[in-house]
Amino acid sequence: MDSPVEKAPRRTLVLLRHAKSDWSGGEPDERRPLAERGRRQAPEAGRWLAENLRTINLAVVSPAERARSTWKLASAELDDPPTARIDERVYAASVDELVEVVQELPDDVRTAVLVGHNPGIEELVGTLTGRWVPMPTSAIAAIAVAGTWSDAGPSTAQLLVSGRPPSALTSR
Repeated sequence: MDSPVEKAPRRTLVLLRHAKSDWSGGEPDERRPLAERGRRQAPEAGRWLAENLRTINLAVVSPAERARSTWKLASAELDDPPTARIDERVYAASVDELVEVVQELPDDVRTAVLVGHNPGIEELVGTLTGRWVPMPTSAIAAIAVAGTWSDAGPSTAQLLVSGRPPSALTSR
C-alpha cells in the first residue's frame, strides 16, 4: 500500500461528510435518511478507506440518521471495521465543538474517522490545516495530526488528501 495517508505521521484524522440525504419525506432534520445517490456514495467512500488505510481504530459518528447510515454502508467495505461511537456533539456542531471532539480522542487511537456535517466539517479542515477545501456529500479529507490528539488546534495539522470517491482524491 503506497498511500499518502499511510505515510502520515503518528496520527491520522479522516473527516467524512455524510452521503447525500433525502429531503422529500418531511422528516425532522436528524431523522433524514440517505437518498438513493447517498446509498451509492457511502460504499464508494468505504472502498476508498479500505484501499488507503491499513487500520482505523475508531469512528466517531453524528447521531443523525444520514451520518449513521453513511458509516454503516462505508464500514461494510472494510475488512476490519473499527468500533463506532455515536457522539451527540457532532450533530450541528460548531468548529470549536468539533475541535474538542478531536482533542478528546483516546491516546491509543492512531487513526480515527469523524462522520459529520457541513458547515462544521469544512470549517474543521480549515481550522486544523489552515486550508479551505470543499466537502460535498461523501467527501473525505485525510489530515495528519502531529503530536497527541489534545494538541490539535488551529493550523496544527497537515492536509494529506481530499476529494470525493470514486474520483481520485488529490494530495495537497
